[in-house]
Amino acid sequence: MEKVLLVGIRLPGVPHRDINVSIDELSRLAETVNALVVDTIIQTRQRYDPGHLISKDKAKEISGIAKANNIRTIIFNKELTPTQQRNLEETIGAKIIDRTRLILDIFARRARTKEGALQVELAQYTYFLPRITKQGLWLDGQVGGIGTRGPGERKLEYDRRRIRDHIVKLKNQIDSIRSHRDLQRRRRKASGIPVIDIIGYTNVGKSTLFNAIIKKNAVYADDKLFATLDPTIRNLTLPSGKKILVTDTVGFIRDLPHQLIMAFRATLEEITSADCLIHLIDAISSEHDVQEKVVFDTISELGAINVPLIRVYNKCDLLNKRQLKPRILKDDLFISAKTDRGIDKLLIKIDEM
Repeated sequence: MEKVLLVGIRLPGVPHRDINVSIDELSRLAETVNALVVDTIIQTRQRYDPGHLISKDKAKEISGIAKANNIRTIIFNKELTPTQQRNLEETIGAKIIDRTRLILDIFARRARTKEGALQVELAQYTYFLPRITKQGLWLDGQVGGIGTRGPGERKLEYDRRRIRDHIVKLKNQIDSIRSHRDLQRRRRKASGIPVIDIIGYTNVGKSTLFNAIIKKNAVYADDKLFATLDPTIRNLTLPSGKKILVTDTVGFIRDLPHQLIMAFRATLEEITSADCLIHLIDAISSEHDVQEKVVFDTISELGAINVPLIRVYNKCDLLNKRQLKPRILKDDLFISAKTDRGIDKLLIKIDEM
């Protein structure tokens, strides 16, 4: 396992709880790529340092900690500018990764279809383009490990013009996929079969619910962030006999890199044409309210805010009745995708939509 050290910054007005939650999520992202989190450092500052993000003295302190603990990689909980990344590399003397690059790396590992691979490749090239120097791509002076899963698993071109040309090519390929998806959506609409999309924050159990609903292990489900990347659609017959299509989708996360939103827009826009959305929420998460807002903001940005929505709380098997009662709202459903508890009520609710 690759040893890593996490770095966060708390600015004035940001509660300690928020930065702690953010760092905890960064830790889970790191663990998703099999990293071993050795230490965490949070610096309180009035503003971000334009040269290093953190203070140069703090960067030197981190350098000492990294050398003493044989830590190869430092992960920052904020996207770094190309200048900040180069300066930190030189000051600390270790591989520097930011949150955006870490998420891009996870997506590169998760892509299982040609479409997914193209979208990840576009996001990565868009991220790396401004980080090309006269000496080539700033590869942190090291080869391999976290953050080095290259676009399409090919060596990055060092020439900016060739990269821009390749980005145009990727966009054209994705536009072709987008046109094909539009055609598929029109055909589904013409068939009159309703489409139900399962959406939610990453790792809330969407794939487990999808498998529970269709009674098959159709998609990979795991207790990892972004276990599902490529959307999967299956037929389902409801208790009334009505036939529908159910879609498992990629999970959302706070501050999802802009590069990924743009690259995966063709995939994410699937939810705008859905007849109903199942918003799955982790009932045991202390951050479920924040996660709900992230999902709400994302579907708003995609233009799907007016699509009918069923709010479903998952993992209720891990809550007792006293915990459940204060949370119950009139139209909310509480289920356990793992034990099938409440699935029958959910199917009836879908049938009524």
